[in-house]
Amino acid sequence: MALIAKETSAFLEKEIGRSVRMAIILGSGLNPVVRELPTDQLIPYKDIPGFPTVGVKGHAGNLHIGVVAGGPCALFAGRVHYYEGHRMAQVAYPVTVAHALGAQIVMVTNAAGGIHPALQTGAFMLIRDQINLMGSSPLMGLTPSKGVTPFADMSRAYSKRLRQLADSVFREQGEDVFEGVLAAVCGPAYETPAEVRMLRALGADAVCMSTVPEVIMARALDMEVLGISCITNRAAGLQQAPLSHEEVMRAGAAQVRSLASVLKGLFVRLA
Repeated sequence: MALIAKETSAFLEKEIGRSVRMAIILGSGLNPVVRELPTDQLIPYKDIPGFPTVGVKGHAGNLHIGVVAGGPCALFAGRVHYYEGHRMAQVAYPVTVAHALGAQIVMVTNAAGGIHPALQTGAFMLIRDQINLMGSSPLMGLTPSKGVTPFADMSRAYSKRLRQLADSVFREQGEDVFEGVLAAVCGPAYETPAEVRMLRALGADAVCMSTVPEVIMARALDMEVLGISCITNRAAGLQQAPLSHEEVMRAGAAQVRSLASVLKGLFVRLA
């Protein structure tokens, strides 16, 4: 399996022609974060050869390039999901593209259901570790080559250095933040209450349908990873109201300004 398509690489070199240091992938309801961060170039995913399509409401499907706090950055407004029928390598393709652009750090964000009692709607969680329950990996079929291995070490999937920086920025800005474990399931149906009880027994603090494939690919490429979950609902069986994508979108939108402010603060620290 080739890591990045030749036509993708040629397009990036021609249309962007500059390197970035960091990349951000924005989750459900969080695409408006790009309005809060300075970017000067917008490329629809559909215009990038080899880039998978995005079809979920709340995921714009645009790559933004700009300089934030002196740091060149790529912002992926829209995520590719496994449940859309894509192969795992396609799900992780934004990370592959970010790496091809020179990114050394990738920040992944998502909308997640809170399992731990401390994670109510509107809370933020710094991801300390992950549980892959999606039944596959983006590294399946990957041929070992210079700079990438399918046998990625996941013992330190999320950077402790970046978590400590992010924690200090959250607290400086008056935001409470929790640090915990994220479980990823394939979706698109929400979990049952019994499945949520299982996840809690496994040690998961929150659950989502994304992020984990991207992090696996990032670690295979030796990129430093920061993960932030925006808790947009309580997981199944832990709230009275039925779960819906519309609820997730509304809750995510309410967290956009706080998240953008934290990301700006992080860029200042990292610059």
